[in-house]
Amino acid sequence: MASATRKASFLPFLLLFVTINPSNSATDTFVFGGCSQLKFISGSPYEYNVNSILTSLVNSAMFTSYNNFTIRASGSASQDTVYGLFQCRGDLSNGDCARCVAKAVSQLGTLCLDSTGGGLQLEGCFVKYDNTTFLGVEDKTVVVRRCGPLVSTSSDALARRDAVLAYLGATDGTYNPFRIGGSGDVQGVAQCVGDLSPSECQDCLSEAIGRLKTDCAAAKWGDMYLAKCYARYTEGRDRSHGGNDTNNNDDEIEKTLAILIGLIAVVALIIIFLSFLSKLCEKGGKDFPNALTLQVVNKQTIPSLHTANLGLSAALFLFL
Repeated sequence: MASATRKASFLPFLLLFVTINPSNSATDTFVFGGCSQLKFISGSPYEYNVNSILTSLVNSAMFTSYNNFTIRASGSASQDTVYGLFQCRGDLSNGDCARCVAKAVSQLGTLCLDSTGGGLQLEGCFVKYDNTTFLGVEDKTVVVRRCGPLVSTSSDALARRDAVLAYLGATDGTYNPFRIGGSGDVQGVAQCVGDLSPSECQDCLSEAIGRLKTDCAAAKWGDMYLAKCYARYTEGRDRSHGGNDTNNNDDEIEKTLAILIGLIAVVALIIIFLSFLSKLCEKGGKDFPNALTLQVVNKQTIPSLHTANLGLSAALFLFL
C-alpha cells in the first residue's frame, strides 16, 4: 500500500536535456525524468504492482511501439492500482524500441526508487507509471523548452523552419501521432503519446508547435516537450549540448583539454625528475656501493633504488 492515501501528483524533480539531431542521436540518450514525491512501503502490494507493470511494459515493447496497462492485483486495495504506458519514437524498429524501453525502465527504477509515480523520456522512448490514472488524459503542461542561438530573421533557414513546422502541424483528419519532415537542411519531428484521441493528439501537437515557433523565435534549433507530446526542429547538425549557445560546449572542451595537457605536463616533469634522480643515485653508487643496496639476513638482495625508480617511471607512463 502507498504510504499516503491521497493521490500523487507527477512532479518532475530532475530536468536534463541533451539537444541532438533527432534522426541521428542514440535512442537511449537521457532527455528528462520526474518522480512523485510520495513513497510506497517496501514489500507492499503496491511495490509488487509497480514491478509487474514495468515488466509488462518491457515485454510489450518487443511487439509494438505503444501500449498501456492497468494492474489491479486480486485482493489488493484500490489505492494499490498502478497505471503505466510506454511510447517509442515512430521510426524505431521493434528491437530498438524494446531496448530503449528496457533502458528507460532500468533508469526509472534508480531515479524514482520507492516513488508511487514516475516518468522518463529518452531520445527514443517515453515510460510513465502512477497510482493516479493519466491514460487518455490530455496534458499540455510544458516539461522542457530549449532553444538554440538566434539566426537572422531574413535567413532562408527561418523560412524553411516555418515550412517544416507548418507541415508537422498539418492534418488530413487521419490519426497520425508521429510526424517527420524536412526542407533543405532543416529537419523536424513531432509525436504525441498513443493514449490520446486523434483530436487530442492534434490539439497537443498544435500547442507544442505554436509554442516552439513563438518561444524560440528565430532560433537555429528548438525543442518543445509537453507532458503528452513534443515537437523539435534543427538546422543541419548545429545543436548545443546542455546550453543555449553552441559555444558553451566548445568552451567546456577547451577547458577539459587544457586540464589534460596540464596533467600530462606535470607527469612528464615527474618522470624527468625521477630519471635525473636515478642517474644521480647511480653515480653516487659508484663511490658508495653499499649506500643504495640493502642485504637481508638470507643474503637475498632487495632491488636498488635505481630499479625501483624505473618501475615507478614505467607505471606513470602506463597511467598516461
